[in-house]
Amino acid sequence: MDLSQCHLDYLPNTDIYYYQHPDMFHTNTDTALLGQFADIRKKDIVLDIGTNNGALLLYAMRKNPQHLIGVDINEEACELADYNLNHYHHAQAEIIACDILAFSHRPVSCIICNPPYFKVSDEKQLNRNEYLSNARHEAKLTLAALLKKASELLVDKGRLYMIQRSDRLIDIALGCRENHMEVKKIQLVYDEAKSDAQSVLIEAMKSGRAGCRVLPIHTTKR
Repeated sequence: MDLSQCHLDYLPNTDIYYYQHPDMFHTNTDTALLGQFADIRKKDIVLDIGTNNGALLLYAMRKNPQHLIGVDINEEACELADYNLNHYHHAQAEIIACDILAFSHRPVSCIICNPPYFKVSDEKQLNRNEYLSNARHEAKLTLAALLKKASELLVDKGRLYMIQRSDRLIDIALGCRENHMEVKKIQLVYDEAKSDAQSVLIEAMKSGRAGCRVLPIHTTKR
């Protein structure tokens, strides 16, 4: 990774600095919301699916979990995440370049993921930039495949934290239940300039009991 092409930035609401690449998916409001929503614990083994530049793991790092793992299909993104976590911050994270659907690991206690938002009905919809295409569209990882894989990788009572478009909430709840997970906590996110919720933060638990806590809404300001 040529850091001369990258710029130094900071994680919102932290004092953590890290590098971002101009061609890769940039940390945005959703990243910050998910990073602060995830309840990371000291004994957790945390897996970030689609780690990109490692931003979500940097949020998790602040809680001093037992171990951090980041997986991304793009090798260059993994190189950047590795630098941000292991060289710039000495977090001793395990960064793996791999398609998550082919990834094998002993079960973990916590998964975080800011997944692709958009279904692909026409390949013309895909961004020509492969980094952005993989981050935004379900070309390589559908919501159904993600939930199935997350369940396979979690220990019983392990937690999945994710953010998605609010209109996918029912898909998420049904997909979780199909894969032996229960949605335990949700928080709807509104843009102050719009009337409908834009996204939803999710905590799901493998082999958890039915019952969901709905948190007060979060409104983002422009």
